[in-house]
Amino acid sequence: MIQRRTLLQSGAAVALGAPALVGFAQQSVTLKFHTFMAPQSNVWLNMHKAWMDKVEKDSGGRIKFEAYPAMQLGGTPLQLFDQARDGVVDISWTLPGNTPGRFPRTEVFELPFMMSNAEATSKAFWEYITTKAPDEYKEVQPIALQVHGPGMFHMRSKQIKTAEDLRGSKVRGPTRQITKMLGYLGAIPVGMPLPQIPDALSKGVIDGCVIPWEVVPSVKVHELTKFHSEFDPAGGALYTTTFVMGMNKNKYASLPADLKAIIDKNSGIETSGWLGKVQQAGDGPGREAAVKQGNTIYTIPSAEAQEFKRKARLVEVEWVQDMDKRGFNGQDLLTSAKALIAKHTKKV
Repeated sequence: MIQRRTLLQSGAAVALGAPALVGFAQQSVTLKFHTFMAPQSNVWLNMHKAWMDKVEKDSGGRIKFEAYPAMQLGGTPLQLFDQARDGVVDISWTLPGNTPGRFPRTEVFELPFMMSNAEATSKAFWEYITTKAPDEYKEVQPIALQVHGPGMFHMRSKQIKTAEDLRGSKVRGPTRQITKMLGYLGAIPVGMPLPQIPDALSKGVIDGCVIPWEVVPSVKVHELTKFHSEFDPAGGALYTTTFVMGMNKNKYASLPADLKAIIDKNSGIETSGWLGKVQQAGDGPGREAAVKQGNTIYTIPSAEAQEFKRKARLVEVEWVQDMDKRGFNGQDLLTSAKALIAKHTKKV
C-alpha cells in the first residue's frame, strides 16, 4: 500500500510537471541595490542601472533588482559598506574612504597625481587588491573596484591658478588622503560626503570643493560656483577617489550555481574598468554644464602643476610611513600600484 501510494504520488508529480523541481531549477532572486548617488546622476543612470540591466538580461530575468539611489533605504553614506556586509541590503556602491583608515591599502590610489585615466586606474585597482591586499574587502563579495576621472577645483568666488591661491579657502574633500592633500596645498580642508555639498556651498560653510566634472550637474555645483580649475593632462591628474561595489557574502553564497556565475561574469577587472570608463565619460557633459552656465574655466598648465605636486608630496611620504606602522611594506605597495597603473594605461 505504501509503495503504491508513493508511486501514485510520483506519477502525480510528473503529471503536474513536478512544480517543486521546476521551481528549484528556475529559482529567481531579487536583490536590493543601495547607494548615495542621486537618481539623475551619471553614475546612477549610466553605471548602476546599466549594470543591473545587464545582470537581469544575462540571467534571463531570474535576477531582478530593487534599486534605491539617494539613500532611500535610510542610513547615511558612511554606513553603506556595512549595510551590504550586514545584509541590510544585498549590494551597495560606496567610497571606502567614507570610513577613514578602515581600508588603508586602498588609499594608495587616492594619493596626489597617482591616476592616469579612470578605466586603466580602475583595472589597476582591482588587480592590486587581488594580488597585494586580498583581505581588504573580505567582509563582502567584491563585485567591482573602480575610480572616477580626474578631480579638480570648483570655487564660489575665487579662481585657482596656483597652489598659493588656495591659502585660507575652505575646500571640501571626499576622503582622508584628499583632505590631507588640500591641507598641504594651503586650503582649510573640510571632509564631507557628496550629498552635503550643495547645502554647504549655498550657506557658505565651504568656499569650494574638489570633485570630477561628471558629478557636477547632479549636485548643482555649476550653479553654486562660478570658477573651475582643471589640470592640463600633461601635468597629471590632481587626484581620484576609490569606489567599491560589494555584495553581502551570505546572499552571494545562497545563489544557485548558475546565478552565481552570472554575478561572477559581471564582476572583476573588466567590470571595474568599464565602470571607471563610463564614469569618466560623463566628464564632458559635466564640463559643458558649467560652460552653458557662463562660468569661468581655467586650465592649470603642466609647469604650474609641478608646484602642486611638490606641496602635496608629503601625503605620499606619510602614507608609506603609515603603512609601515600597520605592518605592511608601504613602499612596495606604492611601487606596485604605480606599476599596475602604468601597465593598464598602456593597454587602454
